[in-house]
Amino acid sequence: MKTIPNTKTEITFEDFKTEVLNDYKLAVTSRECSLLGRREVLTGKAKFGIFGDGKEIPQIAWAKAFNDGDFRSGYYRDQTFMMAIGELTIEQFFAGLYANTDIKDEPMSAGRQMGGHFATHSLDENGQWKNLTEQKNSSADISPTAGQMPRLLGLAQASKIYREVDGIDTTKFSKEGNEIAWGTIGNASTSEGLFFETINAAGVLQVPMVISIWDDNYGISVHARHQTTKENISEILKGFQRNEDDKGYEIFRVDGWNYPELMDTYQRAAKISRNEHVPVMIHVQELTQPQGHSTSGSHERYKNQDRLKWEAEYDCNVQMRLWIVENNIATDEELTAIERTIKKEVREGKKAAWAACINPIIAERKVALNLLEELATSSPNGVFITKLKNELEGFDEPLRRNILTATRKALRYVVSESSSEKMALQNWITNYIDTIQPKYSSHLHSESQQSALNQKEILPTYDANAEDVDGRVVLRENFDALFTNYPEALIFGEDAGYIGDVNQGLEGLQEKHGALRVSDTGIREATIIGQGIGMAMRGLRPIAEIQYLDYIMYALQIMSDDLATVQYRTKGRQKAPLIVRTRGHRLEGIWHSGSQMGGVLNLIRGIHVLVPRNMTKAAGFYNTLLDSDEPALVVECLNGYRLKEKLPNNIGEFKTPIGVVETIREGEDITLVSYGSTLRLVEKAAKELQVVGIDAEIIDVQSLLPFDLNHDIVKSIAKTNRVMVIDEDVKGGASAYILNEILNTQDAFQYLDSTPKTLAAKPHRPAYGTDGDYFSKPSAEDIFEAIYEVMHELSPADYPKLR
Repeated sequence: MKTIPNTKTEITFEDFKTEVLNDYKLAVTSRECSLLGRREVLTGKAKFGIFGDGKEIPQIAWAKAFNDGDFRSGYYRDQTFMMAIGELTIEQFFAGLYANTDIKDEPMSAGRQMGGHFATHSLDENGQWKNLTEQKNSSADISPTAGQMPRLLGLAQASKIYREVDGIDTTKFSKEGNEIAWGTIGNASTSEGLFFETINAAGVLQVPMVISIWDDNYGISVHARHQTTKENISEILKGFQRNEDDKGYEIFRVDGWNYPELMDTYQRAAKISRNEHVPVMIHVQELTQPQGHSTSGSHERYKNQDRLKWEAEYDCNVQMRLWIVENNIATDEELTAIERTIKKEVREGKKAAWAACINPIIAERKVALNLLEELATSSPNGVFITKLKNELEGFDEPLRRNILTATRKALRYVVSESSSEKMALQNWITNYIDTIQPKYSSHLHSESQQSALNQKEILPTYDANAEDVDGRVVLRENFDALFTNYPEALIFGEDAGYIGDVNQGLEGLQEKHGALRVSDTGIREATIIGQGIGMAMRGLRPIAEIQYLDYIMYALQIMSDDLATVQYRTKGRQKAPLIVRTRGHRLEGIWHSGSQMGGVLNLIRGIHVLVPRNMTKAAGFYNTLLDSDEPALVVECLNGYRLKEKLPNNIGEFKTPIGVVETIREGEDITLVSYGSTLRLVEKAAKELQVVGIDAEIIDVQSLLPFDLNHDIVKSIAKTNRVMVIDEDVKGGASAYILNEILNTQDAFQYLDSTPKTLAAKPHRPAYGTDGDYFSKPSAEDIFEAIYEVMHELSPADYPKLR
C-alpha cells in the first residue's frame, strides 16, 4: 500500500480524512505483518524475524517527504516506509521472511538476506542503470549496526557533486543535486564509532543528509542509560547545531507517537536539507517496540510492568487511532471495520507468499520421488532407497536440502550397480544442483557486459626516445587523463588533495580539476570508503584513497560487509564500482609494513584485489577498472614511486588485465611466484641463482582476486616441475592462499617432482629500520637459500649444502 501525499495547498476535509485514513490503514497493515510474521517464525515456517513494529507512524511521515531520486540508507526496522513508498507489498514482506529465491517474488534480495533488509533496483536485469531520478531508491541494507552510516554519507555527497561539478551526464542520476540521502538508525546503535564518524564528516562536508534516530530507549535488552551519556543522543550532539556563524546540523526532536508533529517535522527537515544542502538530524523519541527486539527473545524479560504499561498506551498506532477519533475523522466502529479488513488482507497475502515459495519446491520433490521410486524398483537395495523416499515424502514443507539429501544418499546404495534408473538419477542431481546453486551463489561479481573480466589488455606503447621518469609521474599523468576523460571520476583521501598525495601521484591535479574532484578528507578511513560506496551507487566513479594498506583495517568491516556484498545481496540489482587506492609492501616498521593480505583476501571476496609491481601496471589497472562496473582494491608499491619507469605515449588508454599473471623471466628449473615489491627481490635472487646454475622462471601474480584465470602457473610448473611462492605476508597468509589455488584449483600436484614450498615473513610485525625489515621479511638471501635448498634436495652433488 502506497501513501501519496496530497500536494494541494488547500484541501477539503474529505481529502484530509482520506489521506489520514490511508495512513492509518498503512500503519495497521504493517503492524499486522509484524504480528503475523512473528507467529510464522515461532511456528517454524520462517527462520528468524526482526520487524518494524512501533515505528509505523514516523516512517509514514518520512515517506511523505521522500521524493523521486532520493535515497535511503537504513536498517532493519523500515518496513512501513518501504510500504509507504510503494516498494514493499504484503506478499513481498512474507516472501522475504520465507527466503523466496525468486527475485520477482522477493525483490529485496531474492532470499539472500533475512526479512527486514530492503533494497530497490538500481539496475535492470542486464546490469544496466535504470533512471534513478524517476523512482524512490533504497540502498541495500546490511545487518551490522551502524554499518549503513558510512554509505549514507556518500549517497548524500553525490548530490553535492552533481549540483556543483560541471560536465557530468546526470540524466539518470540527479536533477540539479536536489536529492536527499535519508538514513535511519536505532538509538542504541548511535554508540557505534561509525555513527560518530559519519555525523562529523557530514557536518564538515555539508551534504543533504537527513538522519532519523528511532529511540525506543533500549538496545535489545540494554537500557539507554548504559548506551548514551545523559540517555539522550540529540542532547549530547547539540554542539553540532548550526548557527549564524558556524555551519553544522539542523537538529529536531519529535515524539514518535505524535502524528501531526511528525508530519510537520519531516516536511521542514526535507525543505532545509534539499534546498540548502544541510545535514539534518531528527531524534524521534518515545517510540515503542511492542514485540521486543526480534523473535529470538521476549522483551517482558527486561522491561518492568510500568514500562510495558506505558508502551501499550503510547504505541504510535494506538495514539494515532485516539487522535483520529478525538478529531472526528472516523469513529471507533469505522476503524474497527478497517482493522478487520486489513487482518484478512494480511492473512491472504501471507498465504499467497507461502504458496509462491513452497509450490516450486514441492514440484521439484515430486520429480525426485518418482526417480527414487524407479531406482528402488530396479535395485537389490530397494528397501533402503524406499526408506529414503518415504522420509522425503513425509516432509509437509520440504526444503531443497531435504531433496538433495535423499537423492544423493540413494546413490550410495547403487554405487556398484549399472542401470538406466541410476543414470537418470545421477543426471538429475547434477542438473538440479546446476540449476539451484546459482540461486544462492550468483552475482558475487558483476555478470554484465561491463564486468572487469571482459576488459581486454591494451599494452602501453612508447616513443623511441621515451623519457625515464619517477613511477609517480606515470600515475600522475594517467590520473590527469582519467579525470579529463571521465567527468564523473573523482578521488579523495587523507592528503590526496592540496599536496597531491603523500607520494605526489596526484601532484597539481586539485588545482587543475577542482577541490571537489581531487579532495582532502579527515582522518576517518571507514567513512572515506563509505563516501565511495554511496557515490558509486549513484552513478559516479569515485576513487577512495586509504593512505597506507595498514590503515585499511579501520575500514575493513565496511569493505567486507557492505562493498563486497552489494552485487551479491541484491542479486545483481545494485552495484558500487568503487576503486580503493592504497599503498603498501616493504616499508619498515610495525605500523606501515603493509602485509595484511591474508586477512584482506579472506574478508573481501566480491572485491578484486590487485597488486601491481610498478606504477605503469597500477595505472593500467585504474584504466581497466574505470571501463568496468566492479569494485577493486589496488595496492601500489610504496617503495616504487621514485623508481624510474618509461613514460608511455598512450597514457589513460593502456589496460592491465584482471586475473591474468605475467611471466617476467623464463627458466627451466623452478617456478617462482610472487607479487608487489617482493618481486624485485625475487628477480635479484634469480640473477644470483643463475651464477650457480639454477635457472628460475618468475611469474608476477598481478591479481590476487581473481587469481590466474588462465591457469598459466600450472603450465609453468609442468615445465619446471617445482614451485615456490614468495610473499611478505605471514605464513599461512597470502602465500598459503596462492599455493592452495595452484595445487587445488589448478591441480599442479601431478607435475611436481619436489615438495611445493612457500617463503613468507616471520609471524611478528616487522621491526623498525632497515635491519628490522631484513630480519622480519624474506630477503634476497633468504630467497636464494630457500631455492638453493630445493635444488640441493634434488641433486646434492650438484648443489652442495650451503650451511
